[in-house]
Amino acid sequence: METHLHHEHTETHLKSSAALRDIVIGMSDGLTVPFALAAGLSGAVSSSNIIVIAGIAEIAAGSIAMGLGGYLSGKTEQDHYRSEVSREYSEIENLRHKEIEETKEFFASIGLSPELQQQATEEIAQDKDRWVDFMMKYELGLDKPDPKRATKSALNIGLSYVAGGIIPLSPYFFISDSTEALKISVVATLICLFIFGYFKSKITGVNPLLGALRVTLIGAMAAAAAFGVAKLFEGN
Repeated sequence: METHLHHEHTETHLKSSAALRDIVIGMSDGLTVPFALAAGLSGAVSSSNIIVIAGIAEIAAGSIAMGLGGYLSGKTEQDHYRSEVSREYSEIENLRHKEIEETKEFFASIGLSPELQQQATEEIAQDKDRWVDFMMKYELGLDKPDPKRATKSALNIGLSYVAGGIIPLSPYFFISDSTEALKISVVATLICLFIFGYFKSKITGVNPLLGALRVTLIGAMAAAAAFGVAKLFEGN
């Protein structure tokens, strides 16, 4: 009973964190990639208009690509689950003795006596659907995925990417000189990266300050590298 309750708690926690995980994925790339692009273009062109156009195009393409990736991941998870369910039904029909032994092994692993193992196995094997659900969850460790998960993941990741990408690009909307816009973009984006990294690390159990500094440093290095490469080619 204690094992069952613990499993249910873990399952609820994972489901509640699915949307948060999508937001982290989308926001992380959304803050970093357009930031690096804007910084790189600022090293090559002086007009903010060009950077705004290129930035918007990148955000649109990036959000669609990231969202599609989330959608395909969700669909793959559903397809995998259905495939495993079909296989379990087939094994129950054709390899019943093997499935019975595997069920007994699970009950043995949680400390039931041989008598209770036999009794519990016989009880659960009376209902084929319940038996398959049991084997999916406890033998394979697979929970039934949300049928709307793929769509939700695509929207969460895509919209988070857009929200993150607007931050480094926003100064270029109001300042015509790209160098001046870059200065504000750097400050605003690094602050957002630090805050994002702090809360991301706190949620995932990592030291918040170290996590925030790591995320900020990665974003700064990407932007600096893009800016340096643009200046290098501009000089040639």
